[in-house]
Amino acid sequence: MRRLRRHGLWLAWLLLFAMPASAGTATVAAASSLQFALTEASERFEHDTGHTLRLNFGSSGNFRRQIAQGAPFELFLSADERYVEALYNEGHTRDEGVIYAMGRLVWLQRAGQGVTLGEDAPLLGVEQALTRHENGERPRIALANPEHAPYGIAAKQALTHAGLWDQTEPLRVLGENVSQAAQFALSDDAQGGLVAYSLALVPPLSERSEYMLIPEDWHEPLSQRMVLTRQAGDVAEAFYTWLQQAEGRAIFQQHGFSTD
Repeated sequence: MRRLRRHGLWLAWLLLFAMPASAGTATVAAASSLQFALTEASERFEHDTGHTLRLNFGSSGNFRRQIAQGAPFELFLSADERYVEALYNEGHTRDEGVIYAMGRLVWLQRAGQGVTLGEDAPLLGVEQALTRHENGERPRIALANPEHAPYGIAAKQALTHAGLWDQTEPLRVLGENVSQAAQFALSDDAQGGLVAYSLALVPPLSERSEYMLIPEDWHEPLSQRMVLTRQAGDVAEAFYTWLQQAEGRAIFQQHGFSTD
C-alpha cells in the first residue's frame, strides 16, 4: 500500500511539472499586415504553453493612440517603429522594444487583368489606371490611410517617388488599415492597390491575384518593432520572448517578412 501511495504521489508531481506553471491570457495589439503570420504564431504558442492570446488587428497609428489613452493592451506589434518609440518616450512601455521584422510593399491586382507586371515598371498598373481615367473610366487604386497606417505612408512615398501621387488623387480609395486596402485592391471596380507583401502571399488572396514588389528605396524602410506595455503580464512577456526565438522568426519569414 505504501509503495502504491509513493507511486501515486510521484505521478502527481510529474503531472504537475508537465503542465504550464500558470496558464493565463494576454491581450495583443498588432498591425493588420500581421493578421496571418501572428495568428499562426499564436496558435503554436498556445499549443506549446497552454496560454491564451487575445489578438487585435488594426492600423498601428490607431493602436498607438489607444495605448497612450490607456487601452489594456499588453504587447504591441507595430508596422512602424516610430509609433513604439513615441509610446516609449511618453512612458507607456517597459522599454524601447525590439525590431521583429522588416516589411515589403507590393502592387497587388486581380489575376488576368492584362497588365503585365515587371521589375522595370512596378507601378504599370497605376499608369494603366490613369489612362483608363483619361478615357472616361474611374478605376480605383487602393492603399491604407497614410494618416495612421505605415503601409499607407509607404504607398504614398512610392507613388510620390514615381511622380504619380497628385495624378492619382481622384482614383484613390483608402482602407482603414492595409488588410482592408488589400480587399479593396481586389474588388471589381479596382485596378489594384499598394499593400503589404505578407498579405499578397496568403492563399485567400494569392489564389486570385498577382503582385509585384516595389523597390525598397522607393519608400522609407518598414521597420516593424514590438514592445511590452506597462500593463504587460507574464504571458505577454513569454510570447514576446517566443517571437524572438527561432520558431517565431521562421513564421515571420514564411509570411514574407525579413528578420535579419
